[in-house]
Amino acid sequence: MRSSLPPEAYQSLTILGILLILIGVILVLLPIIANYLPSLEKLEKLPPILVYVYRSDNFYFVTSPLLILISLILLILYIMK
Repeated sequence: MRSSLPPEAYQSLTILGILLILIGVILVLLPIIANYLPSLEKLEKLPPILVYVYRSDNFYFVTSPLLILISLILLILYIMK
């Protein structure tokens, strides 16, 4: 019978989970914030690697490819560890 790992072994996995949840909340809130910003055009002038803005009629999609890329790299590094 295998014994379970101590709670300290899961600490880094917990931190990664919290970090990914925070990134997800930020990505969900970006379009809502961008909808109320009067200067959406200013966001569109930023480099596309920092902020990507997609507009279609009354739909706005704002995300950060850089945050997504960093999250994927950290996740891959963690899995390979």
